[in-house]
Amino acid sequence: MEEAPPLFRCPISMELMEDPVTISTGVTYERKNIEKWLFTYKKSTCPATMQCLRNLDLTPNHTLKRLITSWPLDHEARTPTEAPRPCPTNAIEHENLVSLLTSIESTPFKVSSLKKLRSIVEKRNEVRENFLESGGIQALGRIMFQVAADSTDFTTFRACEEALGVLSLLPLSNQASVELLLKPECMKPMMVMLQRGSAEARLHTMAILLKISKTNHCWAHTIGDQGMDVFKSLLELLSDEISTKLSSCSLDLLLEIVAASKKNPLKAIEAGAVCILIELLPDARQHNCEKILLLLKRLCECPEGRSAFADHGLGVAVVSKKILRVSELGTKLGVKILWLMCTSLPTEKVLHDMMVYGLVEKLLALLHIEGRSSTKEKAMKIIRLHGGAWRQYRCFPCELKDYLRLMNRS
Repeated sequence: MEEAPPLFRCPISMELMEDPVTISTGVTYERKNIEKWLFTYKKSTCPATMQCLRNLDLTPNHTLKRLITSWPLDHEARTPTEAPRPCPTNAIEHENLVSLLTSIESTPFKVSSLKKLRSIVEKRNEVRENFLESGGIQALGRIMFQVAADSTDFTTFRACEEALGVLSLLPLSNQASVELLLKPECMKPMMVMLQRGSAEARLHTMAILLKISKTNHCWAHTIGDQGMDVFKSLLELLSDEISTKLSSCSLDLLLEIVAASKKNPLKAIEAGAVCILIELLPDARQHNCEKILLLLKRLCECPEGRSAFADHGLGVAVVSKKILRVSELGTKLGVKILWLMCTSLPTEKVLHDMMVYGLVEKLLALLHIEGRSSTKEKAMKIIRLHGGAWRQYRCFPCELKDYLRLMNRS
């Protein structure tokens, strides 16, 4: 089935609304999401427009609710049995596209023109290719750059958001297109949107950056050059409790950024990534849990990351809990993190927490797994390294005492 119209989706969560309510700026949201924004987070602005609210009234949008409820049935009734075949892009369509791109730069009604452009570009691949060949990226880049010059103008800000919506539809599979987007006139506005844009604009920005990461190996240096605010914005989105899409995309982007440059892990650590990841880990579901552990491992591969991990009171506890409980990959990553701590920063508190929070018992369980693996070998080495310190505890497993005694004899 075709995706629901954007009007039916909450601007905060990007999910289909069930109880739409309208606030004083005229924007409609899912009730539970806007209530959380206003009353839990104590915000006094509209999330989509960032305009100050005259009041906190929430008016039920009954008309939109009826449209949302009836949309699946209406859509199903008029869906043809056979999809129409796409017609090839012709000279007239090309001229129309060029004309629209030209008018967008000169018209004062950029937002409505960009929405029209987006509806054209999303139709089929031929139009997207035609858009690239017609200098579409350059035209939108010039519109977006106005935000870098003055991000307080609401109309300019909205035009930039709509331009990002168009750019997010492009495949960005060739180097030439990516290099255009990495230029300051496109990159600076994207960083502004990442920090201050609506939920939809932020999703579009991250989608563009993830596509760029698949094509250009130098993109992470460009991101890193934008300063610490980029990492703080991504970590703020990662902690977002309203939109799972925003938090998931920010996690994917952080993984790409950290892996692509030696300097970026240090910036992420300085922005507080280790602390935030540790605090998110207990409640993370399997897929996100594995990604968080992977990002933690990459950060703990440098001394600053290990120091931040050791300074957090619950680092060892939450990682130990995930071992043998999430997945084979989760166990592998958890053991790797604690292996890095054991070999490079085995402070008294780190070793104490490993004993108290059950890591030693889990390492013993790993020794009983049949066959050879890097995880099992690391478990064995950790016990050899610190078994002498742990055997002083009353809760030290008797089986491990015998194991250590046999090791010492050999």
